[in-house]
Amino acid sequence: MKMIPASGLLALAIASGIAHAAPPPLDAYGELPAVEDMAISPGGNLATLAQIAGMRRVVALDAKNDLRINAPVGDAKVRSVDWADDDMLLVTKTDTVSLGPGFTASKYELAGTIVFSITNPKPELVFARSKGIADTTRGRYGIRTIDGATVGYFGGIALDVTLGGTYFRHGRATLYAVDLAHNRAKLAATAPAEDHYSDWLVDAGGKVAARLDVAASNGLWRIRNSGGDEIARGVDPLGDVSLMFFGQDGSTLVYSIDDENGNSRWLEVPLAGGTPQAFLPDVEVETTYVDRGTGRIIGYRERGATPKTVMYDPKLDKFVSRIFAAFSGRNARLVDWTPDFSKVIVRTHGSQDSGTWYMVDMATRRADPIGHERLKIAAPDVGPVSKVDYVAADGLEMDGILTLPPGREAKGLPVILLPHGGPGSHDEVGFDWWAQAFASRGYAVFQPNFRGSTNRDDAFRRAGNGQWGRKMQSDITDGLAELTKRGIVDPKRACIVGASYGGYAALAGVTLQQGRYRCAVSVAGVADVELMYQTDVFESGNSRMTGRALRDELGDPKGYDEISPRRFAKQADAPILLIHGKDDTVVPFKQSQVMADALKDAGKPYEMVVLKGEDHWLSRGETRKQMLEAAVRFVQQHNPAE
Repeated sequence: MKMIPASGLLALAIASGIAHAAPPPLDAYGELPAVEDMAISPGGNLATLAQIAGMRRVVALDAKNDLRINAPVGDAKVRSVDWADDDMLLVTKTDTVSLGPGFTASKYELAGTIVFSITNPKPELVFARSKGIADTTRGRYGIRTIDGATVGYFGGIALDVTLGGTYFRHGRATLYAVDLAHNRAKLAATAPAEDHYSDWLVDAGGKVAARLDVAASNGLWRIRNSGGDEIARGVDPLGDVSLMFFGQDGSTLVYSIDDENGNSRWLEVPLAGGTPQAFLPDVEVETTYVDRGTGRIIGYRERGATPKTVMYDPKLDKFVSRIFAAFSGRNARLVDWTPDFSKVIVRTHGSQDSGTWYMVDMATRRADPIGHERLKIAAPDVGPVSKVDYVAADGLEMDGILTLPPGREAKGLPVILLPHGGPGSHDEVGFDWWAQAFASRGYAVFQPNFRGSTNRDDAFRRAGNGQWGRKMQSDITDGLAELTKRGIVDPKRACIVGASYGGYAALAGVTLQQGRYRCAVSVAGVADVELMYQTDVFESGNSRMTGRALRDELGDPKGYDEISPRRFAKQADAPILLIHGKDDTVVPFKQSQVMADALKDAGKPYEMVVLKGEDHWLSRGETRKQMLEAAVRFVQQHNPAE
């Protein structure tokens, strides 16, 4: 394929990898990708967050490929880059901060949005010029063009500025309209009342066309239009309701609710009022495509054995279908596009592909590579990835993702069970840096999509309720049994490794279960379910809705000790490695501390690795590599691949 012209700086970030006789170093898997994100402006300007000459930078090129922005970001936790228009680039980052006494949590992860301009070299945080608003953004609700000005709609935290100092008015988000060229904010919608939360939809003209209000005390929710008229209402004690997008012509909106049986449903209702109707009732939607300038849906991708993309514009439907057909066999995602879809950025990964970014040109019908994520991992270094279907002990059908070591026969292999976090999440066929790192060292890696995962229907998701440490746990070993039956793995050479909920499952695998694994590695895992429940409820301000949601997922609090690995430390039958970031705001560091104390008191073999300055998501390259080196070393020590 012909490479799209690029500046010298960007070319350094997109150079091809080179094949290796020996496996790549572990750092090649653990370091942050060489390309983390990309975006394209309406006029075709390209932006990327990439490693260039050994330094993470935000780089922007205009449509002529001239360098316009070149900003080093170091180890800042940059989450995304997006164009607001052809001049202004929005860079979203987060920081772990302590807000001091008076707040329920010791640390919070707060987001900030930085505006970079091609014509003005000085970047600035959204709200930086507004004394009455904190320099943090609480959600983005659209970018609109209003009377020739580019206006961003952001949630913000109102401040009271007095002679005695500056104070949070409250912690509930207020909606502001920000003239991005001048960074001037004005009120777009008021904050919700105490013990309520809100969501908004902003139409193409910049009007707040709909507002959702939810009462946390009883789950009563209402949707009102711009005139204040109620157009939909209901009660959901768990608060599972949200605004999605506008309908095709902008006269309706689509919202999501969970019905009385816990099934997720999308409903469409006219903004002027009327009876809500089911929206795509018989379709399992994998993702939706929404017009960035209007908030209207323009298409969707259907999940299934043969995924299908539907775009409402016939011309786009044909074009997008050809894109996915061109990348058949790889996990492909449309990342960004110009408004007319003349240019589309596509990211792929999977077998023989450790992560590649493409620019697709509608006029020429070409897909040219413009970025490679892992330069040190060539195609032959990527282990084959496939989906394995199996049946749990109680007959429930499920699947998992199997990654095999490159160049080895799939027979009698040592194996790593790698359950995902969430647990409301799932793994899919593609390149997983953690799984591939273990595979490169000779291990088969199996990522089970146990009950409660989100890769199947609502009934499968609900089947995980109340099953922490129970059927969700046995689903993992049922997957191991299936691989054993097929002769792929040796069940006597198995370890279990995971992060977050996966870390909980790793701990449970050698405490609540016995005789399955040679070792366990828990990264930011939950060790004490009762402690998790108490912490989450307290940090929510004792929200009744949070408590109800947790009890719905976990079951009766009286049984939490029965599913807490900490309480069964004396039964641990394999060495345990605990790894945890000190800045974790999701699963507090204390969870690993109490597990370490329990194992020490029980005289059980364990190690503890503390990641300084790291959060729940392993956002920093150096500590991510530290985690990976420790985990692989521990597994190799207790379950050698050779």
